[in-house]
Amino acid sequence: MADSYLVEPDVSFIEEVSRLGGADVKKCFQCATCAVACPISPDTKPFPRKEMIATSWGLKDRLIGNGDVWLCHNCGDCSTLCPRGAQPGDVLAAVRAATVIEYATPKAVAKMVSDPKKLPILLAIPAAIFLVLGLLLKMVGVDWLNFAPSGDHLWQADYIGNYLVDIIMIPTFFGAVAVFALGLKRFIVDMHKNALLEGKTDKEKIDPAGFIQALIKIVPTIARHDKFNECGENKERSTAHMMVLFSFIGLFIVTNCFFAAEWVFHIEGPYQQINPVKWLGNVSGIALVIGGILLLKNRLSKKDQISSYWDWYLVGLVLALGLSGMLTQMLRLGGMYGLSAIVYFLHLIFIWCLFAYTPFSKLAHIVYRTVAMAYQEYSGRK
Repeated sequence: MADSYLVEPDVSFIEEVSRLGGADVKKCFQCATCAVACPISPDTKPFPRKEMIATSWGLKDRLIGNGDVWLCHNCGDCSTLCPRGAQPGDVLAAVRAATVIEYATPKAVAKMVSDPKKLPILLAIPAAIFLVLGLLLKMVGVDWLNFAPSGDHLWQADYIGNYLVDIIMIPTFFGAVAVFALGLKRFIVDMHKNALLEGKTDKEKIDPAGFIQALIKIVPTIARHDKFNECGENKERSTAHMMVLFSFIGLFIVTNCFFAAEWVFHIEGPYQQINPVKWLGNVSGIALVIGGILLLKNRLSKKDQISSYWDWYLVGLVLALGLSGMLTQMLRLGGMYGLSAIVYFLHLIFIWCLFAYTPFSKLAHIVYRTVAMAYQEYSGRK
């Protein structure tokens, strides 16, 4: 006797996926062209056909925690060859967005990040934190916020002290790490449960040591963007994504070097342009701007690809970070100290948003996709 499965559609989940850019799933008539066309789909139980079926039926339990959703790199081959225009790539992107919202804590913040109407509030939060904390410290004699400093050669720390920046950014960063940790703990458990249910692995339990080894093994694949390069339609996205990824890595290194210089070695800025760390920062900043422009260009050139607010938020944040950071330095070097301080304040707002909202935004795919690829390697998924 064949096994029976009681279908319990989650209508609210279908509506959420549609809101996030997957409304065309209704056009799917399950021909499996998408699964055949995908150059990176596994040989057994390939995606995205089964995910398209699950989405159209509102089977949230078959999608949230499904590692295959993250193995998709939105190449676009499936969407181009789909005879019904169901846009499987966009549907899976919407499911990934819904997954991030599901695992993020608190969910209210995740829903705000995915809602364009809430953007002013999201930007106002860090602005208020800096101003309120700075003014409170000023009242007790700690002058880390100065609206009119004196001197002939000022820089941004004369207006907004580095110590004020650090005591705000450090807890924000580790708060984001904690949010990711909570989400990933549930995600890995659900991903393994889904793999067992669908027969994608024969491993009953996850061995932490083996999983870490698999994670290390797939790092070169991610760094080289091998999966992106297997794509047909959107292969050019590889360059933009690599520039953004490595610029973030470079800027993270620079930030930590200057943090150590200030807190450990007590070497105060501004630092000379010939400083090698400064060179790395400048190169990374320029790469971030160019990468952001390429992301924007690629999005605008794909007329048949759905770009939701989820996508534009990422592109906008990348450009805002790169442009505000480079402009702050250029204005300071040009002696326009007051204007430089204003742009620097905006730059700090964008950095805070990067740290605080990454677990709730499309940028979270850096973490979730990495974990899913590591699980694929560990589980022996073929």
